[in-house]
Order: sequence, then C-alpha cells, then structure tokens
Amino acid sequence: MNDVSRNPVRTRQDLIDAALQLIAPLTRCLTPGKARLMLGNTGASYPEGVAGMEGFSRVLWALVPMLAGKCPEAEPLWAVWREGLIHGTDPEHEEYWGDIGPFDQRMVEMAVMGMALCLIPDRFYHELTPAQQENLWRWLDQINRHEMPKNNWQFFRILVNIGFMNVGRPVNEERLRSDLDDMEGHYVADGWYFDKATQRDYYTLWAFHYYGLVYARVMEQCDPERAARFRERARLILSRFACWFDREGRGLPYGRSLTYRFAQSSFFSACALSGVTDEAIGWGELKGLLLRNLRFWFRQPIFDRDGVLTIGYGYPNLIISEGYNAPGSPYWAMKVFAVLALPQEHPFWQAEEKPYTPPEVLCDEQVRLLLTRDRDNRQVIAYTAGNHAYEHMHEDEKYEKFAYSSQFAFSVVKEAGTLGKGAFDSMLAVKSGKDLWHARSGCDSFSLTEKEVAFTWRPVDGVQIESRIIPVGMWHVRRHVITSDRPLEGAEAAFAVPRDMPGKRLCDRIATVCEADDKMAAAHGVQGSTAIHAIRGYERGQVLYPEANTNLMHSRTVIPTLHATIPAGTTTLVCAVFADAGDAAPEGIPEEVLRIAQSC
Repeated sequence: MNDVSRNPVRTRQDLIDAALQLIAPLTRCLTPGKARLMLGNTGASYPEGVAGMEGFSRVLWALVPMLAGKCPEAEPLWAVWREGLIHGTDPEHEEYWGDIGPFDQRMVEMAVMGMALCLIPDRFYHELTPAQQENLWRWLDQINRHEMPKNNWQFFRILVNIGFMNVGRPVNEERLRSDLDDMEGHYVADGWYFDKATQRDYYTLWAFHYYGLVYARVMEQCDPERAARFRERARLILSRFACWFDREGRGLPYGRSLTYRFAQSSFFSACALSGVTDEAIGWGELKGLLLRNLRFWFRQPIFDRDGVLTIGYGYPNLIISEGYNAPGSPYWAMKVFAVLALPQEHPFWQAEEKPYTPPEVLCDEQVRLLLTRDRDNRQVIAYTAGNHAYEHMHEDEKYEKFAYSSQFAFSVVKEAGTLGKGAFDSMLAVKSGKDLWHARSGCDSFSLTEKEVAFTWRPVDGVQIESRIIPVGMWHVRRHVITSDRPLEGAEAAFAVPRDMPGKRLCDRIATVCEADDKMAAAHGVQGSTAIHAIRGYERGQVLYPEANTNLMHSRTVIPTLHATIPAGTTTLVCAVFADAGDAAPEGIPEEVLRIAQSC
C-alpha cells in the first residue's frame, strides 16, 4: 500500500504530497547511475533496458510541472533524476539509453523531455554543462531521423522540436510542419480525434488533447492560430468527456491502456494548465472532476507491498494488460500532475471545488456511444455501436460489449471454451456444438440515436445478428434477430457484480445475493445490483461464477445470465437488463420497460 491512500486530495499541497508519495517508493528501484527504474520482472514488447528507461522518464510527468510551479519539495528528487538524465544521454556512460530505431518505444518517453525543454528550460537544459547539453540534444534529435506510427506518437516529435526551438537548438522544421499537418488529419469533429482506424477512446484526451494543450500554452505567441484551435477543440469536448464520470469520480472503464488509471483525468489537468473552461464547467467544476477522480483511484488496491503502482486496473492484474505494458508503464498516470505548474494564486487553486452533473442522456456519434446516467449521477452507462481496430489485446471486451458501466467494470476472456472462463458480461455469446463461444467482434453496420443503438454483426460465418438496445432509465431492453445456418447455443449476460465485501472479516466476505429461475437471473448487494429478465426466446436463468481475475475492478465476480437454444433459421431473443449502483434488487419489470420490450 502507498501513503497516498490516506491523502485527502483537496488542495494544491495535497496534490504535491500525492506526487511525492507516488515517487518515494521508486527511489529504491533506481539503477546505480540513476538512469533506469527496475520495477519488476514482467515483460513487454520492448527489452528490459528500454522498460527501465520508460519508468525513469514517466516520473518526469510529475517532476517537470512541480519544478515549473516552483515546488521546493521537488528539488531533492530533481537532483536524482537530473543525474539519471545526464547518464542516460551520455554515450560513454554504462547506463546510456542507447541509439534508437524506427517505431522505438524510447520515442514515447522523449515527449516529456520535450515538454521539459518548453516549461523548465533553465532547469532541464541550461543548468547542464555544454557537453551534457550536446548529449541531450543529440539523443533527443534521433526522433527526427526514424519512422514512427502515424498516430498520436507524432505529437512526441512535435514536443521535442518545439522544445529545441525554446532552447535555441536546431529544429527539423519540415518534420514539425508535417507532423502538425498529420495531427489535423486525425481530427474529426466535436473535439474528437481518432488514433488508429475508427478507434476513439481515452487516447483522444490523454494524448491528442493533452499534447495539443501543452503546445497551446508554449506556442501561443509563435503560432497563435493553431494554439487557439487546440484550445477550442478542447472546449468542444470538455463537457462531452465529463459525461464519462460519475459523482464518485469514477471514469468509464472502456477501451485499451486502462492500466494508466488516473491518466483518465489528465485532460482536466491539461485544460487547467492551458486555461480551458466552458459555460458549464468553470474552474470549480474542473477542479472537482480532477480531484474526485484522484480520490477514487488513490483508495483502490492498485499498489504492491512496496507502494509501487502495478499493472492492472482496480487491482494488480496482468490479464487485462497490453503488449506495451512494462512494469513502469502505469506511471503514464503521472501526466495528471500537469496542474502543479500553476501557482497557488491561480484561479484553479483558488476556486471552490464544485460538483458537475452532466445531462442524463448524451448521444456522441463521433465515439459511437450513447451515454446515460441516473438522476443522482451515481452511475454512468455507455451503450456502444462498436469501436474495433483489431490490434490490441482483448479488443472485443474493451470496445464491443453492449454496455459499459462506471459501477460494474467489464470482464475479459481467459479462454472461450466455457462460459465461466469466457466471462461474457454485457454480451450475447453463441456457439455451435463443441466450438468455442463467440461474442460481438465488430459490426457490419450500425445506427445511433438518443433513443437506441442498433447494429448488425456476424459472430461466425453463417450467422448474422441484428441487435437493438433501448435504454429506459437504469434498465435497458435488448432485442436480437438471429439468422443462422446451423443450430446454436446462446448465453446473454447482465453486468458482473463483485462477490466479496472489502474490509469485512474473511469469514464474512460474501456480500452479493444471487437468484435465478426459468425467467431471470440477478445479483445484488451494496456494491451494486444487476438483473436480466427473459421476455422472449430464452429457456432459463443462471448466475455464473466466472474465473477469478477476469474482471477489471474485482477479482471475484458473479454474472447473471440467460440461456437460449437457437435453431437453424431465424430466431428472436428479447430481454430486459437492470443495473443500479446500490442494493436495489428490482421486483419484476417496470411497466414502461415491459411495454417497450414486448413491442420490439
């Protein structure tokens, strides 16, 4: 556990303390030359030495703003990281970070150094000796000589080049212009950028907008038109993105790279840094969105026994990770500390923290999500038309569930041979004979309105499913018309509910009441309640006990599920699903929900 779990996270000093508390356990993990952090023995798609450099670099996302904000508490740490910077960029030192190649992970870690050249040039560059300055420039300039993915990575090179500009070093102006033009090509509308293919998720916020807002702060005199454009796009998306958070500060578990955890709120920090608010979200609301998310995360069991952040989401869990998640990768979350560059007298810190309750319904066509919430903003539910890119681990689970909830985090598949190992919450899964279970993996077509989400998909060859999802408060109706060239088994699930009650005596930890019959299945407790009711086409209900560690937030869960036998030909399934943030087991189906379900 880390001392940050006891941090109240209310004031600027609290946030300074939080950064120090997160960094403190890492100092014991530095290599002798201070150029790498060796935090564990798990692997990633890049070598161990690069992973160690990554960990070192990601701490700078907190140290740089602290130094820019004149936080004296950062000075002892900066003395250590400065030594590592000098050694890591010295080709004659045994801890040299090495020469990079195309598509190199070290390009990612250069971004914060570019930001440092912009925000704290005196500390990060001018206090070095001329030889050390030369080494730093030559090592960073490698980013201009190698190819990289045509996505948010290009902003890393932009930050490095504007950093060079700020300290009087040669700038690859052609690369800079080209990268900025490419970033324009990634912009769609309503504040949304896409990273690859059609994928729109947190990367729009903690990558494109974050770097764009740093650019706007640094380059508003040199490039005022573009700086204004970056700020305006951030304003366009600010209220939309705030819809991803509930009143507890929980962000919507959705998409890839969720091991970055409280990077979820780094966009709000970047908005404060660059002076972005809107009519609905002023300084007080912006402050609340940021600090509530941090308070939520700092109270989760996301640290190891030494206080080091782990790979996972709500707890340590390698199953949900990406191939690019090394032991130090979770410290990308340190981007949230950008706001510490602002002095105590800034309006953000002077404002009183205020709640923000978004509208109960938002249809966001750009990200293919229909977002709803209860009137008290206890829970956000997002219904999705699919957002697939076929590149990352567990993409079906991370983008293709029928619904995502801030109360009930989604689960991932361990092995699709059984329903228990598949953990198909918020999905319809089908199988034929001894085949594996198959759920949605992309859509042939879709439509999205404020009233419903509809899509056509093919789980396997010879099977087409036309689905409609209709939200009704904290209920929603699902209708599937299945056309199959063979008989199938079907399993349709509600959300995954935690089985155990944290903090109770071990002998008293079972906290969820489960029930099932031939028409329904349900699970309810103080950590949330969900139920799925058969309206048409199902045979029986069952509460499944999936494999441990399949869920993002809770290591042991239950999943209420309906079973169906689907003959060859055309079959219609209709069900009603309930989800509530409290212990509110429904007594039957409300009339309005039943009317909608029966009319499907």
